[in-house]
Amino acid sequence: RKEFDKIYEMLDVKLTERGESFYNPYLSSVVKDLQDLKLAVEDDGAQCVFLDGFKNRDGNAQPLIVQKSDGGYMYSTTDLAAIRYRITKDKADRVLYVTDIGQATHFEQVFQVAKRAGFLPADSSVTLEHVPFGLVQGEDGKKFKTRSGDTVKLKDLLSEAVRIAKQDFETRLQDEGRTETPEYIDNVTTIVGLSAVKYADLKNNRVSNYRFSYEKMLALTGNTAPYMLYAYARIQGIYRKGGVDVESKLDSLQIKLEAKEELSLAKIALRLDEILAELERDLKPNLLCEYIFEIATKFNQFYEQCPVLNAETEEQRDSRLALCHLVAMTLELSFSILGIKKLERI
Repeated sequence: RKEFDKIYEMLDVKLTERGESFYNPYLSSVVKDLQDLKLAVEDDGAQCVFLDGFKNRDGNAQPLIVQKSDGGYMYSTTDLAAIRYRITKDKADRVLYVTDIGQATHFEQVFQVAKRAGFLPADSSVTLEHVPFGLVQGEDGKKFKTRSGDTVKLKDLLSEAVRIAKQDFETRLQDEGRTETPEYIDNVTTIVGLSAVKYADLKNNRVSNYRFSYEKMLALTGNTAPYMLYAYARIQGIYRKGGVDVESKLDSLQIKLEAKEELSLAKIALRLDEILAELERDLKPNLLCEYIFEIATKFNQFYEQCPVLNAETEEQRDSRLALCHLVAMTLELSFSILGIKKLERI
């Protein structure tokens, strides 16, 4: 348990746990109510609900067992009890089940029984949604394992990502002739390493398998967390270099778009609401990842072609500072949604 908590802390994940045993007191009433509704019937000593649309090998209706012949309960019973508790006690209106794609049939069956039993309101005000995900594979396209053939532990995977990020960063510092404190180096490389792993997972369509590669996920170019973090840090660097406190000037800043790079960047920045609505509807984080990759790419093009601090006029300078602020706030919000910490300087 304590080891799990360490992983959650590393990932900045906060959970309110409610284990399977929490629902044990409610299992018998679930079976009784299904019996009273004539949904659960005895079959070879077990209590079963025969499903609509599911057939066994003989072509007969397939049963969902809710109580075994020895009196024991099934995962399906616990899931049904949890559904009823979440709706009646937690007052949930949207319940998401995030598991591997292999559980899809199980949840389809459980949801069907819950609906037929009236556990869900008749007005469709509550939805139950399975949110499946695919498998993580090694670079060879096979099951991701250690060299010895063992399953890779998440703790080891995260630690290795941080180690490689630190190695790469220290090499860059040396090449640039920069000197930084050990604390600064540890903070930057921890955020970069952990963010790289998170982002590599989230940027893929969640139902697809993907190949895990430290080299690709830690690259400074392309659709990676380091690329996004550098774009955000570059904006903060503009503020520092110019001694600009953008927050204090927001009321007076006006955006005036002239260069094509400015127009292109502003257009993509204004799509955030649309992207978040799609993300909420489809529950696919890769939509947001694709969006911030596009906005980071557009920003870097803008940065190369449109001087900010050395703009031709003060009006143009202020306009470009305001545009930088819009991009920074968009990236910051997106990072927060994806569970990625920002870096002011890299």
